[in-house]
Amino acid sequence: MAKKFYITTAIDYVNAKPHIGHAFEKVLADALARYHRLKGRDVFFLTGVDENAQKNVEAAEKAGISTKEFIDTNSQFFIKLCKELNLSHDDFIKTTAKEHSKVVQKIIKKIYDNGDIYKDTYKGLYCVGCEAYYTEKDLIEGKCPEHKKEPELREEEAYFFKLSKYKKELLKIIPKYVTPKSKQNEVIPRIKEELKDICISRKGAKLGIDFPEDNDFKIWVWVDALINYISGLKNKESKYWPADIHVIGKGINWFHSVIWPAILLSAGYKLPEKLLVHGYLNIKGEKMSKSLGNVIDPLKLLEKYSSDTIRYSLLRCSVFEDSDYSEKILIDRYNNELANKLGNLVSRVSALAEKYGLEKTETKLVKKLELKKIEKYFESYELDKVLGEIFSFVDKCNLYVQDKKPWESGDKKVLYEVADSIKAISILLYPFIPETCEKIAKQFGFEIKYGNINKLLKVGKIKKGKILFEKIK
Repeated sequence: MAKKFYITTAIDYVNAKPHIGHAFEKVLADALARYHRLKGRDVFFLTGVDENAQKNVEAAEKAGISTKEFIDTNSQFFIKLCKELNLSHDDFIKTTAKEHSKVVQKIIKKIYDNGDIYKDTYKGLYCVGCEAYYTEKDLIEGKCPEHKKEPELREEEAYFFKLSKYKKELLKIIPKYVTPKSKQNEVIPRIKEELKDICISRKGAKLGIDFPEDNDFKIWVWVDALINYISGLKNKESKYWPADIHVIGKGINWFHSVIWPAILLSAGYKLPEKLLVHGYLNIKGEKMSKSLGNVIDPLKLLEKYSSDTIRYSLLRCSVFEDSDYSEKILIDRYNNELANKLGNLVSRVSALAEKYGLEKTETKLVKKLELKKIEKYFESYELDKVLGEIFSFVDKCNLYVQDKKPWESGDKKVLYEVADSIKAISILLYPFIPETCEKIAKQFGFEIKYGNINKLLKVGKIKKGKILFEKIK
């Protein structure tokens, strides 16, 4: 039996349309899912939307429509984004689904029965945008670090989760669980300094899941949202849980690296293997955010450019650090790398192969491909570095063609070597630009299988096809 690989993205608030940061996270997870499928793993890839957030109610009221109509409309934008980005996800979860509510209540009941939930009065600083309480230390100049707004002072009767009880275990778990190390270092000092119990209910909330045996309260949306990683598996929980990797943005690191493992420990569940915390996409150094109003709409970009173009431009961004992104950056990456390097190589070689044919030979060129290094970067989730290595090899192939001048010599062996190298390049690029790689595979006569990287290309008729990447002016 194939080894399982369960990967998730964070679920997105639907209080506004998706922005390019959502697209970045989704294609990052999709590239990892596709790579592990290529390697023969039994992959389950989950994404979805958080429909139970109180901010959805507020946004609906502002828009002058019912909450249900508002949520249904906006959720469709996220479903459309997944489709147009050519994601290979196995399921798409909505937290308003009845099956999800049942799993959330079951887990809360387990935590309650374990003695880790109690009732008390809570007073604290509450950010509506985050739907979370903050301490004074968490704030930057008195404002929420995510939304740049002053939180409200709230006091309410509430249910609490004994997060403090799991301090020692969390300090053991986090170094193995959270990547990169810089994101471990963000949470470990906070845990060591003071780990307080957290409020996990909201009184009088208009949307959400009822607290077990106390309908005056709704379960805090963050607890509800985190449990999607289990509920989204439905009848496949026993097969795929625990998750092999959760892919999230750095703004929700604390919830996933601290609160989520503690919930699982209390409820008696196995812990996920890895938490991949990626950086943000910025415009000229400033974080993109719906609340700040400086977002790039990926659906509008997809009206102008192919899914592969957008996927590639995003996956060239740093995984762990913040990266600048813009339409200009997209065009530069497309023209300079996809068109000038990969597209040019495929176009020249296919035209010459059609004219002169191929002759099977020992392929010394493909040995210059740093496959072990590429695999190492895949396993450490550094997809930007994977692309760097693949395109370094594309450069070597282009130089080889320039040096050997097969358009003068008609050397069928040289053309075979480069065609065989294009096969290896296309298989490795498949997780990033799947549609393009499928076109190349059809044109050159090979199957996209990982084992075919080191198998010699079968000699067949190759015809020059359409230009893969027309230059953008």
